[in-house]
Amino acid sequence: MTDRTVTLAHLFPELLNLYADQGNISVLRHRMHARGWTLSVTPVKLGSRVDFGSVDMVLLGGGSDREQQLVGRELAIYREDFATAIEAGLPVLAVCGGYQLLGEYYELQSGERIPGLGLLAVTTRAGKGRLIGNIAIEWVSQNGESDGKTIVGFENHAGRTFHDYAPLGRVLKGHGNNGRDHHEGLQYKGVVGTYIHGPLLPKNPHLADHLLAKALAFKGCHEPLDALDDALEWRAHRSVLGMLGVKSGEIRA
Repeated sequence: MTDRTVTLAHLFPELLNLYADQGNISVLRHRMHARGWTLSVTPVKLGSRVDFGSVDMVLLGGGSDREQQLVGRELAIYREDFATAIEAGLPVLAVCGGYQLLGEYYELQSGERIPGLGLLAVTTRAGKGRLIGNIAIEWVSQNGESDGKTIVGFENHAGRTFHDYAPLGRVLKGHGNNGRDHHEGLQYKGVVGTYIHGPLLPKNPHLADHLLAKALAFKGCHEPLDALDDALEWRAHRSVLGMLGVKSGEIRA
């Protein structure tokens, strides 16, 4: 009998759950269950051992500067294993503080640098004000192409993040990575880093399925995902677009 369980490691939920990241897990679990799969969630807490070779997906949520420092020190022990898993294509959803933590450092306004894990060539510097509000982006592929789909949510961050990877998307309304280059988030192999939360996935079922497809492929299963009735999700998605004055374009529900 085929193993129909996808294992997700939720890293340090007692520290990195500032932006309702449990909501992302609920969406992933529901969408797996509706297709006859089980999402097995392993909470990894401080002092617990992390085995990146035994999971199909990772969630790294948002937290304060202090919490990021605690998690950074804890994960530094496993940096090499985490890096190997990422290069092998392990899907990782990193939100806000978790997104910053994958990079090289977060520089405070004082000039002090909080070390990141250095898994990706990403740097973040604290700005003078926070970048806050609803956001809509045009989702692009890792080669920069777009089919008109959008991703929506809420952002609230002081950090200005810079990198040369493919963005998750181009900002239509909002601030994005740094409020300057009109890019939001990051895509690298199986990694999706983003400042969009609230949580991210309830209003973006297409992105949830994108992550689940990557997790299944990483597990060695390449069966297509059955379509689900996402009318409510798309209604919520379009409500954000409407508030921002963004046309839905070619979104296909």
